[in-house]
Amino acid sequence: MDAATGDRLDTSDLSTVLKRVAFDREAADIAVRCVTVSEALDRLVESGFLAEATTLVAHALPRREAVWWACMCAHHTAPATLSACDRLAVRAARSWARHPRGATRRRAMERAESAGLATPEAWAAVAAFWSEPGDEALVPLPTYLTGVAVAGAVGLAAIRGGPHLRTERLRQFLASAREIALGGEGRIPLRAA
Repeated sequence: MDAATGDRLDTSDLSTVLKRVAFDREAADIAVRCVTVSEALDRLVESGFLAEATTLVAHALPRREAVWWACMCAHHTAPATLSACDRLAVRAARSWARHPRGATRRRAMERAESAGLATPEAWAAVAAFWSEPGDEALVPLPTYLTGVAVAGAVGLAAIRGGPHLRTERLRQFLASAREIALGGEGRIPLRAA
């Protein structure tokens, strides 16, 4: 993503973001005592609420950056045997993140549907589709749907290959999100399986 100054996480109002997420009481109590999204993210991570922290980020990042982050997480855990449909879905999501246009948005959804809507790649593509209202929508899409799809993509990527990998991956994914929020690409080094 393009370099810019400032933390893009803090362009979102924390109270607005918290209305979009469903935290359990303990995580919610931590987050509501914070002033900014970055502060809430730090406190959640310090307290071991990694899944909640990823959900917070999914809803707080600007849409393009959130979709890009979902793509980076999916890429990091993609097996060598990833299906062609999933490869096309994540490619379409990355394309939308680079060039957010109606045509790339619609192509992302087509690819997600072809992939079967069951993988991180497909949900990254759904996030791209849900990121902007389309002229084909009879009812405008709620703005929080992008965050829902991104959180789904990141959650699926974290457990791909087994739930024992989840904690380490969520930490890597959150580091990636922080880099993206500061204007970086958020690429996560690949590890041999």
